[in-house]
Amino acid sequence: MKTAGITRIHDHLYEIPASYKKGMRVPARIYASEALLRDMDDAVLDQLTNVCFLPGIIKHAICMPDGHSGYGFPIGGVAAIDPEHGVISPGGIGFDINCGVRLMATSLTFDEVKPVLKDLVRALFNRVPSGVGSDGVVRFNKNKLDEAMLMGARWAVENGYGDSSDLEFIEEGGCMKNADPDAVSDRARDRGREQIGSLGSGNHYCEIQVAAKGNIFDAGLAQKFGIDRDNQVMVMIHSGSRGFGHQIATDYLKRFLSVMQSRYGLSMPDRELACAPFSSEDGQDYYRAMNCAINYAFLNRQMIMHTVKNVFCDIMKKSPSDCGFRLVYDVCHNTAKLETQMIDGTARRVLIHRKGATRAFAPGMEGLPDRYRDTGQPVLIGGSMETGSYLLAGVPSGGESFYSTCHGSGRVMSRHQARSTFNGRDLQKQLEDRDIYILTSSFPGLAEEAGGAYKNIDAVVKSTDKAGLSKTVARLIPIGNIKG
Repeated sequence: MKTAGITRIHDHLYEIPASYKKGMRVPARIYASEALLRDMDDAVLDQLTNVCFLPGIIKHAICMPDGHSGYGFPIGGVAAIDPEHGVISPGGIGFDINCGVRLMATSLTFDEVKPVLKDLVRALFNRVPSGVGSDGVVRFNKNKLDEAMLMGARWAVENGYGDSSDLEFIEEGGCMKNADPDAVSDRARDRGREQIGSLGSGNHYCEIQVAAKGNIFDAGLAQKFGIDRDNQVMVMIHSGSRGFGHQIATDYLKRFLSVMQSRYGLSMPDRELACAPFSSEDGQDYYRAMNCAINYAFLNRQMIMHTVKNVFCDIMKKSPSDCGFRLVYDVCHNTAKLETQMIDGTARRVLIHRKGATRAFAPGMEGLPDRYRDTGQPVLIGGSMETGSYLLAGVPSGGESFYSTCHGSGRVMSRHQARSTFNGRDLQKQLEDRDIYILTSSFPGLAEEAGGAYKNIDAVVKSTDKAGLSKTVARLIPIGNIKG
């Protein structure tokens, strides 16, 4: 990235003044080390400063250490909007609405799982649908789909796909209010009806991981988050709202583009930031449809988790209680949510757009489960299939970023570049030689997800920690993975 005009606030925070472009309403901020900042593509700077044009934006637009260029907002982008006088923009949420991460702890150790690891991965691959256009584990008729949009993960629990205790450990209890199926198009319904309980493609995965003593950075927090033994087996799921959320985003982007100028007199420097006043009929219709997609994704990950637990019990020949599965947390990273936050010393209701950024509530904040009231929210950072993932915790200093943090490694190569650079079959063999067993429905897709296509996850998390966005708790090492 060209850094002319960027001011260093501290070693992991940089600011671009509102004078950088005529029309910016607020400054822009990038949380990153100097090295991570330098390696970001120039489009990040252009997109982030364009976000500063959004009506109603408060304080500053933000980009996280894993930031890279996206659609509308950069991926890793955060903006707080005044809901009374500001807008909502699908480009600040993303096409995969409520793409998110779910982490489960087990009572199993690596030594117990290692002899049957390949059997586990093969069974997960066979029973958790993955890949482009893959169907899910249940098919919904119209009435059931409406129920799913309104209930989210609670639909699964009430229909035997999980325990009521699971809901406590999902952001928003696994169900966003203000969802309205009437705001969802028939085309979105058609795409979503058959995909619940499926991973999808791209960077989505179900990964078996190990939490080893040498990778625990805060033993007290790790224990409270469910890591209570050495070489403990964990399972991480990364998936979203599939074609259902994608179609909702597509529908409303088209709608906003057709009305933002003629109906509301709004213009943005980038059509990908199409928006509508949050309080308008158009804005509220999108918000209600988006909440349907958020709930769909919560349900989707709940259904996948149910399948994962059954697979482990079958292969390990153990009961659910003997496998000791417990949901650590499920957190979104593609949403716009109304939250009450302290802004310049005053409690304000704000609409937080997080696009490739994770909520990271601090200890004592409203909305945390009782178990995490004193620890802060578990923050789940998915890395590449080669390098590992992280468990972090929300901290009080996160208020400067509207209690938002990074969500993953962040790409350094486009998918096309990665396919041209890496060979999926070779990569699968190399990873198996390193005791990471992976199955995929697409070798070109596997090449896109090579570790070399992503930033150094350790550097991203270190910068996140040093910047005061969240606290590092544990590093989770991959041993098995299924990918779309």
